[in-house]
Amino acid sequence: MPVPKQSLPLQMTSHFPFGRSYDFHELLADGIVHGIGVAFALIGATALIFYATAWGGGGEQIAAWIYGLGLVLALGISFTYNMLPPSRFKWVMRRLDHSAIFILIAATYTPFLQLGIDRPAIAALLVCIWLTAISGIVLKCVFPGRGDRLAVLLYLAMGWSGLIAIGPISGYLPGISIWLVVIGGLIYSAGVSFHLWQKLRFQNAIWHGFVVAAAAVHYSAVFLALHLDGM
Repeated sequence: MPVPKQSLPLQMTSHFPFGRSYDFHELLADGIVHGIGVAFALIGATALIFYATAWGGGGEQIAAWIYGLGLVLALGISFTYNMLPPSRFKWVMRRLDHSAIFILIAATYTPFLQLGIDRPAIAALLVCIWLTAISGIVLKCVFPGRGDRLAVLLYLAMGWSGLIAIGPISGYLPGISIWLVVIGGLIYSAGVSFHLWQKLRFQNAIWHGFVVAAAAVHYSAVFLALHLDGM
């Protein structure tokens, strides 16, 4: 999260700033949003992996596992981090929380791109996305509390990088999946303004509401892309 202005109350322990403090009702709202997201992730990932294992090929199974684990990991870590009181452990979880976003973006792209993995351009894009995710994780872990705005730009760049391959992958994906990917990306992008709007009451819960909604839309796109209904 960006370092807040001095006029805002800081939530911190010793030298570990976490942004402004949230009152009980804000934390409760954020906890409810996260709880819904984690429940959705666990149920959705389990269903996706089960059907891919039962009726999908090897590529679909690997992609389903990568995506499902990435989704559960990202929302689970976010839940844990945001509900923890300020502490040294929370400072460590902050790194994991921000790193998990990179994993979620790369994991979400994996099922779509694996369908055309035999094409060099699509395979190269998948590799680049994961290399960018790894670079972002190194940035967050080696330089904690720094480069937060750069990380947000990397999130957005990774999220919209799929437009580069929209032509080639459109031959592999159902039209509805492409539209859902775009809609989910727009929801994520719209939520970033609330992520940065520190002074807004319930700001964190609203931002995470956008995240959960976008993740649900992308989950639908992944499910349809893997053609599980016809397996």
